[in-house]
Amino acid sequence: MTTTVPKPAVRPTGRTATAPRPAPSLAREDLAARKGASRSASKDLGAPESALRAGRENAAAPKPAPRTTWEALTEAVRETGGYPTRSQAEHLTRLVLTALGTHLTGDERVALAQSLPPEAGHLIASQIPLPHPLTAREFVDSVSTQIPDSTPATARWDVSSVLTAVSTTIGPALTDRVLSQLPRGYALLFGRAELAAAVA
Repeated sequence: MTTTVPKPAVRPTGRTATAPRPAPSLAREDLAARKGASRSASKDLGAPESALRAGRENAAAPKPAPRTTWEALTEAVRETGGYPTRSQAEHLTRLVLTALGTHLTGDERVALAQSLPPEAGHLIASQIPLPHPLTAREFVDSVSTQIPDSTPATARWDVSSVLTAVSTTIGPALTDRVLSQLPRGYALLFGRAELAAAVA
């Protein structure tokens, strides 16, 4: 009995049979999906390192120093002038800063107001600048008229006590900028005896 081998449905080519190739479009989609997964994995792996790096940079970045408080500024005035109470120092600080606000303009006025406590900055920023600043002596005299039982000597002491404390608070660089807008003679009021002597 003879066994009949069924005829193949497809004509053989004589080559070794291979697995069917995927359609070109499907192959491209599969490759793109693999690349996307690879990028996602790389990003996930790099995220912790970048987060750590950002944390280190933030920790290393210097933080701006907070502005001095009104209480600290007036306490510095009290100590500088040797006043018995801080309320007296506060009263004098308000008088002197209000007068100083009428003598400054432009960037120096803004920088000074921003470098002082908000209460002090408002006293300066809310004043209308004079057309011509007073001399140092006239400035002291103008403040003296608002202090009961004041003399030229005590008024000069009071003004210098406030402005010296302000100079210590804002630092030498900004103090120099403020003095650049004022007539000669103000340096001593800011505790700059050597500078005052040099320009006298």
